[in-house]
Amino acid sequence: MTAYFIQAFIYLLAAVIAVPLAKRFGLGSVLGYLVAGVVIGPVTGFVGQEADTIQHFAEFGVVMMLFLVGMELDPKSLWAHKGRLLGLGGLQVILTAAVGTAVGWFLGLQWQTALTIGFIFALSSTAIVLQTLDEKGLSKTEGGRNAFAVLLFQDIAVIPMLALIPLMALPGLKGDAGAVPGDDSGLSLVAGLPGWGHALVVVGAIAAVIVGGYYLSRPLFRYVVASRLREIFTATALMLVIGIAALMSVVNLSPALGAFLAGVVLGNSEFRHELKASIEPFKGLLLGLFFITVGADINFEVLVSQWHTVFALVLAVLAVKTLILWVLAMRFGVRGSNGWLFTLGLAQAGEFGFVLLTYSVENRVVPADIAQMLSLVVALSMFLTPLLFIVYDRIVLPCYRRSTNDEREADAIDEHAPVIVAGVGRFGQIICRLLRANDIPIVALDHEFEQIENLQKINIKSFFGDASRPGLLETAGIEQARLLVVAIDDRERTVGIVKHVKKYFPSVWILARAFDRGHGYELREAGADNVVSETYLSALELGSHALTAVGVHPMRARQMTWAFVDNEKAHEDELFDAWKEIEEGINFSPRYGELFMKLEEALNSAMHRNWEAPKPEDVPVWTPPDK
Repeated sequence: MTAYFIQAFIYLLAAVIAVPLAKRFGLGSVLGYLVAGVVIGPVTGFVGQEADTIQHFAEFGVVMMLFLVGMELDPKSLWAHKGRLLGLGGLQVILTAAVGTAVGWFLGLQWQTALTIGFIFALSSTAIVLQTLDEKGLSKTEGGRNAFAVLLFQDIAVIPMLALIPLMALPGLKGDAGAVPGDDSGLSLVAGLPGWGHALVVVGAIAAVIVGGYYLSRPLFRYVVASRLREIFTATALMLVIGIAALMSVVNLSPALGAFLAGVVLGNSEFRHELKASIEPFKGLLLGLFFITVGADINFEVLVSQWHTVFALVLAVLAVKTLILWVLAMRFGVRGSNGWLFTLGLAQAGEFGFVLLTYSVENRVVPADIAQMLSLVVALSMFLTPLLFIVYDRIVLPCYRRSTNDEREADAIDEHAPVIVAGVGRFGQIICRLLRANDIPIVALDHEFEQIENLQKINIKSFFGDASRPGLLETAGIEQARLLVVAIDDRERTVGIVKHVKKYFPSVWILARAFDRGHGYELREAGADNVVSETYLSALELGSHALTAVGVHPMRARQMTWAFVDNEKAHEDELFDAWKEIEEGINFSPRYGELFMKLEEALNSAMHRNWEAPKPEDVPVWTPPDK
């Protein structure tokens, strides 16, 4: 038992150290997990062969992930995009498998072995790609949606691949299930059945998942909810996913595919949100453990002895898949930065490659020594995937942003107005609409053409251009303007605009949007006449509703928020002067801390003073909520 505790501690410690560091340097959590695995495995030797068993267990994180993904999908929406699912996903799998088969056959392998290798490298890493897309907020982009369609088709394609591999057994090849990580021997309901019997069992298993999801899950969850024990609901959710995975396994289907199907079936259930909340923590932890084991499983002995072959194969896989994906992206109209996101995101091999390798060795299709090297190629290609996303973030995306802006010159501003609004995103648009509703002429500027188009659709006069460029502000009539509203989504550029305008056009009144208290102080020091934090007023409004929800009268809640604002304003100048001490080089200003505590004490006193009860005729009738 002590050994298990020590191993668990090593895995968790590696994750706790490596993942926050990777996130801090903008490398993403997946690369952090992979590096942690390399450090505790091949580099230091803290973990050994048990990593193989743990990896097999951790693959259940992929199953949980696909269950949650399925819950987010609407079957009607999925069917509406069947062209992308079948066309883009199908062509990717077929073309990649064909090229892999041709290369393997050219190198002298049996066609059965070559075809299996083509299958293995046709698959991409669902776990890494979906996790990274979600972390970076790219899941809803065109490139992210198309990548998901291809990954979904690949997961479905694993089923016929697993069915075909046993039919390609080589008579002279000896099976060796221990050659590749992920060995799994267990109960099978289809072993020894004829083809038609196998098909019936598979159809029956899928029907059981669908029928059970629709008709049996709701009574089950109602029964569990009646117990009012949250941990039992969590246990039920885990039981459901584990049971479906086990059912799929005993009929030789992908557990991940079964979980995905169950997620789609339960996606419209009234318990879907509670199910997601129960499964999500386990999914995140097991996926992280899976990535650690991938890194820990890299065989440095094979890598050192055959490094030139291994790296050549890794580069070949990445290059061939990148070329095929790029051609398909162009063919299906996924262009620009979305095309590169789609291409770079899917260029690696995937975790199902380990499953196919194990299965192919067991069924005497791929020799054990070749399988060991291919396992290393799959792992290294997965290891490089976060780096490809970094290339996309730091090289591809900035290039396309620059080219988009460079291709379009700043608009010729053919009219001036007393008010100039710089930045018309979600914040600036509200300001523009309010001014227009009161018939106040404005000139709106933004360097994102999409925002300009959105404003023009609602008949607000707006122009493309970067307001941080002095020449554009002068063209927009800053010299004659009475008011400049700076609402751009960039800290440094906001401060720069304020400094420039106050230096050369001091008579212009400047209203500036701040991100937080510190940014507000920077803008005030730069010369802004009024500064409003983008979250300050909305937080006050929500705080007022929170007071009302717990039984405070709406008018008194409103008075409390007014007192909060008055209290902040009363100490604003003192806090600003203390903040300037910090900016001048004092790492921590004791005066600032003392003043902030003074502010909190004054706020507490203001909240607990006696309030004059509102007169009935001054406020609407209100009934307190039930406690």
